Amino acid sequence: MNRVTLAIIVFFSTAFVLYWQVQQKQGDKIAQGPQIERPDYMATDLNSVAYDEQGNLSSKVTAKHMEHYATRDTTLFTEPVYWLYGEGSDSPWRISAKEGRLKKDDTQKAYLDWDVTLEAIGKKEPIQSVSTRHVELDLDNKTMTTDAMVYIKGNGFQSQGKGLFADFNNETVRLNDQVTGTYEANK
Repeated sequence: MNRVTLAIIVFFSTAFVLYWQVQQKQGDKIAQGPQIERPDYMATDLNSVAYDEQGNLSSKVTAKHMEHYATRDTTLFTEPVYWLYGEGSDSPWRISAKEGRLKKDDTQKAYLDWDVTLEAIGKKEPIQSVSTRHVELDLDNKTMTTDAMVYIKGNGFQSQGKGLFADFNNETVRLNDQVTGTYEANK
């Protein structure tokens, strides 16, 4: 074998080894792909009830579908409905949305999005319904906040404003900004 043949064999052997290593690394990247997190558990037609320390009904939640992710300590809901009871209240508030997520870090906070509606179950409540795009529910303190536009319908009035703070224990609702309203006199 002459030098030229030997050089060609060494050149192509080196090229083949380098090509093979590159292909091996690219194959590993494709095989791994993006890591898709899978839920730790799921539920369909969820019904859950929570009680306070005295044994009184505190809240209920239902959802069409639920997925819990332990690594993020987050629960995702499809069409959630929360029933919140204030302290000493027999008449709950029903809060529904298209989507929701529950984050349990230091407090229990539920974030509800898309077509959020708060409805009074008791017909004697002055506020009958509140609708907005998204809300944050603090389930420990039983408060609700949003910075979105809010529309309120009540017995003899309608109101709207930007941003809201509601306290279910004190039975108070406050619109934060750009408030307008229409009131009807009792007939």
